[in-house]
Amino acid sequence: MSFFQMASPIAARRMFLGRSGLALSGAAVALLAGKDVLAAKAGGATGNDVQILNTALGAELEAIAAYQLGAESKLLEKPVLDLAVTFQGHHKAHAELLAQTIAKLGGKAVAAKPKYDFSANQLKSQADVLRFAAKLEQGAVSAYLGAVPLFVNRDLSKAAASILGDEAMHWAVLRHALGEAPVPSAFVS
Repeated sequence: MSFFQMASPIAARRMFLGRSGLALSGAAVALLAGKDVLAAKAGGATGNDVQILNTALGAELEAIAAYQLGAESKLLEKPVLDLAVTFQGHHKAHAELLAQTIAKLGGKAVAAKPKYDFSANQLKSQADVLRFAAKLEQGAVSAYLGAVPLFVNRDLSKAAASILGDEAMHWAVLRHALGEAPVPSAFVS
């Protein structure tokens, strides 16, 4: 099953953490944050780090494909289409950094699937595409939220939280575009 097709954000978080086997290691998060020196201090990479990073990369590649589907649907008006392309660009940047980090760790980055099963036939309006994208971002927020508290080093937690922050902003903007409260509660779950 697709990470972004989970019934709830908590299920998406469980799937993400389950696929990766454990939380991102300190070295992996430091590398993701572009802090090679901090990565060296955090310890060497393991095969699990590559597996975890590949799980995250797979999710980013799926998000890129999902935003491409929305962009090509011809259902989005110009300002919303621009927003979708911008968010897709963010996911492309995440994917590029993840792939580079995997290579630094001596691993082989996963490739995008030839096809993702997004149930495109359910997208009949701009609102449908926005809801689809909002669910995608909510799942990503929940997955990263599950990973952040697992770090002992607070600097590494900050690096992971920066990705969570980007996904949370996407989710809030999409909710606002749908006419929903951008921040539905005081806590994210």
